Amino acid sequence: MEQGHGVGLELGRIDLHHHNRSPSPDPHRGRGQGVHHSGGGSYTHGAPDPELVSPDGYNLDNFYLARPGADEVQLDLLGDYKTNVELYPVFQHYFRTHTPALLAIWGRNDPFFLPTGAEAFKRDNPNAEVRLLDTGHFALETHAVQIAEAIREFLANHGF
Repeated sequence: MEQGHGVGLELGRIDLHHHNRSPSPDPHRGRGQGVHHSGGGSYTHGAPDPELVSPDGYNLDNFYLARPGADEVQLDLLGDYKTNVELYPVFQHYFRTHTPALLAIWGRNDPFFLPTGAEAFKRDNPNAEVRLLDTGHFALETHAVQIAEAIREFLANHGF
């Protein structure tokens, strides 16, 4: 395992590491465990002003998550995140070998993917540009204009 494998991966209130090590054979394991965005907590956590976050996003999520079986699908997706983490060394090798232009825009207050995860890109790739914004996991909810400007600037600076 390479240094930094999974660095910055917290996934906050969700115990994915336990779920990934010991998935339950019970097909109803997640029922009622709150995979919804009640009150928009994961949307507003870390936002500089929660009032800036429209409830539309989390209300739409809640609508779709309320469908029968949707909680199980979400738990399966979360439980499968381990396959992404297992590929981190492959990504890191690619970044170190090919050093592509890379822009990572991150919420400094993201409870799931911590800033150390974004900063790790710079360790693996000297061409990585990391921008930490004063927000949480759903950075586009509060910083869409800044993110769009950063992307335009990045693309222009790299001949796109």
